[in-house]
Amino acid sequence: MRDLDNRIAVVICSVGRPDELADLVPHLTKQTRKPDRVVFVVTKPEDARQDLTAPFSDRTEAVVLYSEKGLTKQRNMGLDAVQNDCDLVVFFDDDFVPSRYALEGIEGAFAAWPNVNGMTGHLIADGINGGGYEAAQAADMVAQYDTTPRSEPTVLRSGLVGLYGCNMAYRLSAVGETRFDPALPLYGWQEDIDFAAQIPGERIKTDAFSGVHCGTKNGRETAGARLGYSQLVNTWYLWRKGTMSGRFAFKLAARNMIANHVKLLRPEPWIDRKARAIGNWRAVKDILTGIAHPERILEF
Repeated sequence: MRDLDNRIAVVICSVGRPDELADLVPHLTKQTRKPDRVVFVVTKPEDARQDLTAPFSDRTEAVVLYSEKGLTKQRNMGLDAVQNDCDLVVFFDDDFVPSRYALEGIEGAFAAWPNVNGMTGHLIADGINGGGYEAAQAADMVAQYDTTPRSEPTVLRSGLVGLYGCNMAYRLSAVGETRFDPALPLYGWQEDIDFAAQIPGERIKTDAFSGVHCGTKNGRETAGARLGYSQLVNTWYLWRKGTMSGRFAFKLAARNMIANHVKLLRPEPWIDRKARAIGNWRAVKDILTGIAHPERILEF
């Protein structure tokens, strides 16, 4: 067993994506630096059609936990499970394919940069703003990337407002009792920005670890009008909470609202721009009448 002060936990939260979880497991078992703990947080047995823990060696304690639905609630359950016996926690989305050197790179980066308490990695490719990538495509891209010579890790950006939730890592000593906000329901739009803003110390983007975010569209609970509502109300809520600056919140909300309306006539096949625009205007109405709250999407 590794020393208590050098243990790495990986937390993966998922709803309705059993195939994605099955595809991710081999990329975790083949890490050059084995995880000490892997925690899968799902909402029901059907979220994982196979025993996710079986492929891991005795060096890795892997468990499946069941939580109420909601990314923030699931991530909090994962944090609670590892808080007292691990030093670093890594969050990977269920459709993220990490480099086989990812955990090794994360461990080395935290050791090299003691002032850094949170980091997000280099994305070889990100399918979230396009049609997405199949698991096999992503695996091929990562395998090709891993053949290139590795160099000393560098800080690509510092002073980040937040970290990208599909691949982010924290020192648990800095996390302490901080948790993701359960008032951000379902997919938890901008929950990663909110959480990172509450962690002291430096936040960076680094090439110390890498991977491909597939951007899978199936199984996502927040879509259409719900997402359109969250695009405005969640940023408004976080601005009022104090974890997002007014300038950043306005810019993010305006950019999404403009995109939804500009692309109404020629929407992408994978995005319901009309429904998002409807959600945007419902959010505007709720904000102006003083009843806006992220949890109102549960009433849609």
